[in-house]
Amino acid sequence: MTEKDFLANTSLGVLQGIKSGTVIQFRGVPYAKPPVKDLRFAPPQEMSSWTGIRLAREHGPIPPQPPSRLSSVLGDFSRPQDEDCLTLTISTPAIDKKARPVLVFLHGGGYLTGAGSLDWYDGSTLAHEGDLVVVGVNYRLGVLGFLYQPGISDGQLGIQDMIAALEWVKDNIADFGGDPNQITVMGQSGGGQAIMCMLTMPETRRLFQRAILQSTPVGAPPFSKATALEYGNQFLSLLGIKTRPARELIQRLKTETPANLIMATGKLVRSTASFGDVTPPFMPVFEDISTQEHFIQAAADGAATARVEVIIGTNGQEANAYFNVLSMQKPDLNLVSQRFLTLTGRGDAIDLYRQRRPGGTAVDLLSDLTTDHYFLFPSLKFADAASKAGVRTWVYQFDWSPPNSPFKACHCIELPFVFGTLSAWNSAPMLNGADSSVVKDLSAAIRHMWLAFVKKGNPELNIPWPQYRSDSRQTMQFGDTVGPVGDLGGLTWRYHA
Repeated sequence: MTEKDFLANTSLGVLQGIKSGTVIQFRGVPYAKPPVKDLRFAPPQEMSSWTGIRLAREHGPIPPQPPSRLSSVLGDFSRPQDEDCLTLTISTPAIDKKARPVLVFLHGGGYLTGAGSLDWYDGSTLAHEGDLVVVGVNYRLGVLGFLYQPGISDGQLGIQDMIAALEWVKDNIADFGGDPNQITVMGQSGGGQAIMCMLTMPETRRLFQRAILQSTPVGAPPFSKATALEYGNQFLSLLGIKTRPARELIQRLKTETPANLIMATGKLVRSTASFGDVTPPFMPVFEDISTQEHFIQAAADGAATARVEVIIGTNGQEANAYFNVLSMQKPDLNLVSQRFLTLTGRGDAIDLYRQRRPGGTAVDLLSDLTTDHYFLFPSLKFADAASKAGVRTWVYQFDWSPPNSPFKACHCIELPFVFGTLSAWNSAPMLNGADSSVVKDLSAAIRHMWLAFVKKGNPELNIPWPQYRSDSRQTMQFGDTVGPVGDLGGLTWRYHA
């Protein structure tokens, strides 16, 4: 290949990428104007064109953010941070007119941390193996993306960034060898929840045809305006800002340094934390879908209307990533019992959970409850609603973990398997003790199924993966063995039945 082979002629100008393994990668590709100065707290603005060749060989800065709360499980990352962060990372096998399927990834991180440009989510392997174009998205986080203050921010700026990114992909991906009419959007954790939000929005219905929802906290729906305003007012107070007219308040917020905003965010996280609650203080704000029931039904109906095909799944012990840490090893048992009562409304719920995990610690039981309440059962409810609405739906559960791992199949553990980026996760404690041959084979199996779905709308490959139906709950299980199982979770006896 020569440098000429790394040029993409877009409607905005020429981009020069770089060879990354067996594919061409374009890094730091702007999809909107930098949201800085007067554009802080403004919706994403269409990117201006440029003359000459714009280099896209280096990753740009990631959004301003505090340290990840899961670094003791996932490992950590360090990248320059800046508000000028609305960029894409595009991996493609070739710059030609082949019109390959496109996979767009929306990262998780509780709407507070992460970036689509991290090596964790490098799309090179998927692009090469699947002969498709893979796009990672950076979007505004925390207060800059999800503050709710009337007259300043509607609490949806981060979602609007994602929509702007998808619109850019729709308009320009053909210049990178992609097909704008074959787009799959894949989101993990908060990224999955964001996709569900977008499924409820009519303006997104031409932007993607398939969706993969990994470890989506369906049980934590978007915030109502009242809830978001309460968090927003607390944030302003911690920042030392008293209530004032919106025009004065926005000028004050626009002059605050990112460092001060991040410092106040950390204070907000600590001051609003309650035992066993994993909900972050900044979330998308959608008044009409701020209850679990409305969120699930609206997303299912939206998928049906747009004819979006869906994969949704969870990990076996999602909440171990939050609770199996040193600070939680000896929790107050009264607080544990109260948490069970709060989430289930049943005084005997903790005893039911104890029966299914003989010898389990209080942390084990709390983790099981949280996994069920926020992830597993609500995801299955969405699968039920989507299937009944006529959506082609497939469900999975990822149950594999290294032998004797305290984290088991925790939140995020499926990510290195999906992307085939295991070397980028070599410092992740959740993978300590893993057998490299098992990891390699399991990763290949998952990638092949995901790629089949992206390319053909059906993840079934060599192993049968039946579509999900409410009467059988057929689910693909990724563990020591790979194959479909029925009635995931034994729903008939637990309190959600």
